[in-house]
Amino acid sequence: MAPPDTPRTEGDGIVIKLDDLLYDRRMTLTELAERVGITLANLSILKTGKAKAIRFSTLEAICRELDCQPGDLLGYAPAGKNG
Repeated sequence: MAPPDTPRTEGDGIVIKLDDLLYDRRMTLTELAERVGITLANLSILKTGKAKAIRFSTLEAICRELDCQPGDLLGYAPAGKNG
C-alpha cells in the first residue's frame, strides 16, 4: 500500500493473494508455473503485485490449478484502507 503522501497509480488498489493460496494448497510457485505453462519470472511478477495486467486465460489456468475463484486470488483495497 502506498504511503498517504504518495500518489497512487492505476492498479495500486488491487491485492494479489497468491501466497496465501499457494500455502493453503502446499504448492510452490515453481510447481504452479509449470502447471499453468507460464514462466516463473512472470508468475513472480504477478505474486509480488508488480504486474499491470493478467490475461483471462492465465487467470483461468491459475484458478483451475489452485481450485479457486478469481476473487480468491484478487482483492481490492481502496486508498487509505488496509487489504
